[in-house]
This record gives sequence, structure tokens and C-alpha cells, in this order.
Amino acid sequence: MDQQPSHHLTPCHEAKFPCYVGVDLGGTNTKLGIVDDMGRTLYFELISTRVEQGPDAVMDRIAERVSSAIQQIGLQSPELAALGIGAPGILDFREGTMRVPVNFPGWENFPIRQQIRERVNMPVVLANDASAAAYGEFWVGNGTQFDSLVLLTLGTGIGAGIIIGDLIIEGNSGHGAECGHMIIDTSPSARRCGCGMYGHLEAYCGARATLTITRERLDEGAETSLRTRLEAGETLSPRLISEEAEAGDALCNELIDNMAKRLAQGIVSLLHTIDPACVLLGGAMTFGMTSTATGRRFLSIIRSEAKRQTFRTLANQLIIDYAQLGSDAGYIGSAGIARISHFARSKVRNEMQVASLRRNTTSE
Repeated sequence: MDQQPSHHLTPCHEAKFPCYVGVDLGGTNTKLGIVDDMGRTLYFELISTRVEQGPDAVMDRIAERVSSAIQQIGLQSPELAALGIGAPGILDFREGTMRVPVNFPGWENFPIRQQIRERVNMPVVLANDASAAAYGEFWVGNGTQFDSLVLLTLGTGIGAGIIIGDLIIEGNSGHGAECGHMIIDTSPSARRCGCGMYGHLEAYCGARATLTITRERLDEGAETSLRTRLEAGETLSPRLISEEAEAGDALCNELIDNMAKRLAQGIVSLLHTIDPACVLLGGAMTFGMTSTATGRRFLSIIRSEAKRQTFRTLANQLIIDYAQLGSDAGYIGSAGIARISHFARSKVRNEMQVASLRRNTTSE
């Protein structure tokens, strides 16, 4: 059964039109929301993606839920301008295809933009899921006061989105903002990344890397309270490491501190390349953010290490903070990207109408 989490929803009669559909396509669940022109959510639903049913079935399911949502909240067609969909993996933005989708076997080169557009009968914009989350934070999250930002999403690996003005860095081949794969270690002993190459940021940060490093330390005989919990039948997980770190376990705190230092290395490279107004951190591997001592220390180490390694002018104005929107950032940002596209199309139409009026006036 599809889950329906509790969200603060703005009533449709209070919405500022036009509205936009935002879809955050995930390997397990897909988030679908309808957002007004101020970024407020009018409708939210969590859908089981069911990747194994194939792309056509998933597109049918999303389109059916979009139609149902529109009817449920009483929107009229003119009040809904466009749909934005954030998808994982390497995308071809020109063709609107999922070139190398992550956790979507059999979806290679699937024309997702065209397929969803044909089903919902409205303009559709395709975005990388991490870029969409970054834009959500930029539009209505913890980045609203800045004109540029980088969002790093710390999950299984490291996702990233880069926003400069209303420009979303996508790259010539869809590889833009793959910050998790920047090289931070060129030594012969550099760790292997999940992508198969060595020395990448993702090989040292995120859940996959942290669990691998933890298992190595356990095999080496490190003293830790994790052993007691594992011997009791619990499974090693980021949550378990976080809980034991919060309880004062030395190894768990060391692992988290080292991850913070490595992450700071990557952030410094971004600061020297992009010079963003702020860097935001989101995702499940944020250790409770500011609600826990571990999360506060994690952020503090990242800030101090980044300041230590960067230019003084950058260090003096450096802002590194946690993201605000959580898992909602993806669908809100997807809707926001659809909004950008809608206004761009409207501007072109207006310019064409003005040009036509001028020609008609001249001919008279």
C-alpha cells in the first residue's frame, strides 16, 4: 500500500497560481507533489515506484496519480503550468533520456521526458535528482538568501547539485555536479569508489564507505561498543554507528570525525572552483544534524577543516550549514525547475508577440 506521510499542506484556495507538479523518482519510492508559485505544497503523495514492472508501467502509475491529485484538490487545467521530474543517474538533457540510470535495471536510454509528457499532456522538464534537491533548497529552503549554492547529499554515496543564479549546472554530457567523484586521494593506497575507480570523495564519505571502513576496523580488532550490539544480532548500519557515537564510543566518533575531514577536503575543492555563497549538507548521513551532539560536532569539524585549508578571503565569509527541506527537497525542486522553464517559455512567447505587433504596425 502507498504511504501518505503527514505534510503541512496549503489549501488550494490560498495558492498563488500557476502551480507545478514535482516528481522525485526513486528506486524504491517516488515522491509526488503539487506546488504553488511560492513553493508551498498543496498536495503530497509517496508512491511505490516498482521499478521491476518496467518504465512504461511506472510512467502510467505516475500519470494516473498526477491526474488523481489534480482532481482531488480541485485544480483547473489553466492553473497548472508544467511538471518537473528529478531522476537519478546520468541523464541526456537534450534528448530527455535516462542514459545510465542508477538502481533502474533495463531503463537505459529510456525517453522519460517524452513518455511522461505524452501521459500528462503538459510541458515536462527533466532534472537530475540531486540538482532538483539543490534547487529546492535554493528556492524555498536554507539557501533562499543566497545567489549561489552547492548541496551535497550524504546518503549511500555523495550526490550534489550546484546552483548559480537560476542556472543549474548540468554539464555537456550530463555529468555536471558529480562532486562525489572528485579525486581527493592520489596515493597508491587510495580507496576504491563504488564506481570502480580510486581516490574519489565517495570512497571515504557516505554510508557505503563508512560501513566498509568500519568492517575493516572491526576485523583489525578495534575496541568498540559496536561489538556488543552486533553479537546481540543487530546489523551494522549508519544508524548503529551514529547511536554508539552519541553514546561516546571512541571508534564510532573517530570514523565520523574522519568522514567530516575528508568531506571538508572535497568542499575546499568546490570553494576554489565555484566560490559558492554557501554549501549545504543533506541526506541520511548527517547524524541527526543539529539535534544531536554528534551532528553538531560533524558540522563543526567540516567548517573548521574547510576554513583551515582555504584562502583567507573565502574562509572569512564561508557558510557551511545543514539543508532544511529534508526528503521534500527533490519534489519541491523539481517543481521549481518546471517553474523556471515555464517563465522562460512565457518570456519567449511575449517577445514573439511584441515582435509580431511591431511588424504589423510597420506594415500598416
